[in-house]
Amino acid sequence: MAEKFIPNFKTKYCETVAPELFKEFGYKSVMQVPRLEKITVSVGVGEAVANKKLLDVAVKELEQITGQHVVKTRARKSIANFKVREGQEIGAMVTLRGDNMWYFLERLIMLALPRVKDFHGVKPNAFDGRGNYSLGITEQIIFPEIDFDKIERISGLNVAIVTTAKTDEEGHALLKKLGMPFSK
Repeated sequence: MAEKFIPNFKTKYCETVAPELFKEFGYKSVMQVPRLEKITVSVGVGEAVANKKLLDVAVKELEQITGQHVVKTRARKSIANFKVREGQEIGAMVTLRGDNMWYFLERLIMLALPRVKDFHGVKPNAFDGRGNYSLGITEQIIFPEIDFDKIERISGLNVAIVTTAKTDEEGHALLKKLGMPFSK
């Protein structure tokens, strides 16, 4: 029987990060140690109202980046100023869990973020109060899976990292120990 490959970041979490967090915060049980639950990657394509092809391109690029099937999102309500009707497809999203989540996080931290122009780290104050972190990426071309010559337009992504941490301090410590490059 073939041996299952374990993602590098998952191994790092299990062997070093979790024991360090257990000692640092003085938990009584190992189940209290914060861990990653899921990562949600989404992209909004407001111009898809006029040009449906842009949404299809965004879906294809998001599938290349995450390696997983993408769901198109619909407008929840009509907004006349933006010419958006309720139910129109205006974005795409994907939720990563398990090994796919760990692979994506590794590629994000090790490959994509260092490729950002004039990168000085990600903002340490983008936590939501419950240990979850939100990150906005302005250009999808920082990911190595995207072929620079074949893109039609540069678009941004939203990355939401959901953890089981109870406070922002615990979530920050978890991501910092995993290698997230927070700015000073």
